[in-house]
Amino acid sequence: MSSGKAFIFSAPSGSGKTTIVKHLLSSRNDLGFSISACTRDKRGRHEVHGKDYYFLSPQEFKQKIDDDEFIEWEEVYEGNFYGTLKSEIQRIWDSGKHVIFDVDVKGGLQLKEYFGDKALAVFVKVPSLDTLEERLKDRGTESEESLSRRIYKAKFEMSFEDQFDVTLVNDHMEKSFKEAEKLINAFIEK
Repeated sequence: MSSGKAFIFSAPSGSGKTTIVKHLLSSRNDLGFSISACTRDKRGRHEVHGKDYYFLSPQEFKQKIDDDEFIEWEEVYEGNFYGTLKSEIQRIWDSGKHVIFDVDVKGGLQLKEYFGDKALAVFVKVPSLDTLEERLKDRGTESEESLSRRIYKAKFEMSFEDQFDVTLVNDHMEKSFKEAEKLINAFIEK
């Protein structure tokens, strides 16, 4: 397997990791986004198969698990699977780029273990849980029940922060963009 480096951005939902990753991808041409596979429905019309996610049926996903095609996978919520395909990483490395991940905390730690010293694992966090709750509400995509589940999960995920290589506190987006760029440059030059 030819290889580059791996940049893992993990955070509780609503911390801004996706915005940071999108910024890095638009401002650098040496990074390739690792598209996760999932079994959830597309959110609205803006999500595209093969660009945002590989949308699979639960049966297709389970077949790929049986065929050992994932680096990591998990059932995030009941019947709702997410995972990283080995073929996806190879696709990016074959194109001469480093791979960048936007994954939840559990997936991030599994990827960090898999890639070892080829990976930089970044934990993105908001200054407080109140900020997180506000951001999730502002999305307008959560029911009360789903919001409360996400907050509960976020509290749990925060407890894993110390297992990541570095923490990026996302209090101002522009500052976070610059900090993320510095982290990537330093790790590539290492």
